[in-house]
Amino acid sequence: MTVESTAARKPRRSAGGKAGATGTGTGTAAEATGTGAKRAPRTTRAAAGKGTAEPQLVQLLTPEGKRVKNAEYDPYVADVTADELRGLYRDMVLTRRFDAEATSLQRQGELGLWASLLGQEAAQIGSGRALRDDDYVFPTYREHGVAWCRGVDPANLLGMFRGVNNGGWDPNGNNFHLYTIVIGSQTLHATGYAMGVAKDGADSAVIAYFGDGASSQGDVAESFTFSAVYNAPVVFFCQNNQWAISEPTEKQTRVPLYQRAQGYGFPGVRVDGNDVLGCLAVTKWALERARRGEGPTLVEAYTYRMGAHTTSDDPTRYRHDDERAAWEAKDPILRLRRFLEASNHTDEGFFAELEAESEALGRRVREAVRSMPDPDRFAIFENVYADGHALVDEERAQFAAYQASFADAPEGGN
Repeated sequence: MTVESTAARKPRRSAGGKAGATGTGTGTAAEATGTGAKRAPRTTRAAAGKGTAEPQLVQLLTPEGKRVKNAEYDPYVADVTADELRGLYRDMVLTRRFDAEATSLQRQGELGLWASLLGQEAAQIGSGRALRDDDYVFPTYREHGVAWCRGVDPANLLGMFRGVNNGGWDPNGNNFHLYTIVIGSQTLHATGYAMGVAKDGADSAVIAYFGDGASSQGDVAESFTFSAVYNAPVVFFCQNNQWAISEPTEKQTRVPLYQRAQGYGFPGVRVDGNDVLGCLAVTKWALERARRGEGPTLVEAYTYRMGAHTTSDDPTRYRHDDERAAWEAKDPILRLRRFLEASNHTDEGFFAELEAESEALGRRVREAVRSMPDPDRFAIFENVYADGHALVDEERAQFAAYQASFADAPEGGN
């Protein structure tokens, strides 16, 4: 049995989801791990004696797998069936398996680099399944779960990281743009595209993914300005995984990231990024708001990068193991499994069959990568200057000599 996920593929309207959500104040990781959820205030309001208000966190599913009622966002997941819940779980498990395989392939020399999404599955699957087919996605380089939701073959994601292509899929075939390596630039692309959607009068929305580090980029600030002024139907989905490589969030902002939207004149909301139901509901709300012509929204998915920034990074140099251990207790896959088991929505047969399916996916991806050609080592020199350059020619010659040294090495030598 393979449970297909159709969660949130169709649009829906809800009278209960028209209000915006904003908040004020500063917060820490500890403050954002509660099991409750409250509607964020519309206006700036200081807490008595502090001058600030604690950040609001939307959470529908606690780390223990218990369902939390939320009048603001419950309508957006009220029609999610048991099959769709199993589908969300399947999506997260298979995405994690693919991600683990890609990491292993890089360690084995099959990929030049890999950016793991470990720990961010709920943020990506929840938001990805909130999209309609006619919505358009502008990702960074870590949105493997969103790519899965858009029907992009996982093997196609790996060609770029192997260096054999610049992206292995047609962006217009899945309404999923190519991965963007330049930090934050995709938010400008998304804003421009959304402005075009508005001029065309189309009933669709645009979503731009970026991280907490990118939120400090000028491109993101410009995107916020243009989208607000032109009322563009775009959702800015920030996955705050706490670390911009080695820089913690508190070194980038004095307020919770979602509150930055206030200064640009549109709502922001913080959602538990390890809660797939919460991410599904909040993203649906934001997308429907965009489709109604109410402009942009900033969603901050409060989550954690469990692994390294990329496979070239060593996170042990800048963060402690106890921090990771604390977030492991809030694992997005485990909490949905607990909810499914407590609700009698599945059985051991489902988990066993999914385990077999995930192993089959890992084998397929591994075989696909190993059947790819080796990258052209000299392609990096070809498109630097249109008319060539003496320094590039010199570097090409040095690299060629370096490569030739391996062929001339004696057998059994180092």
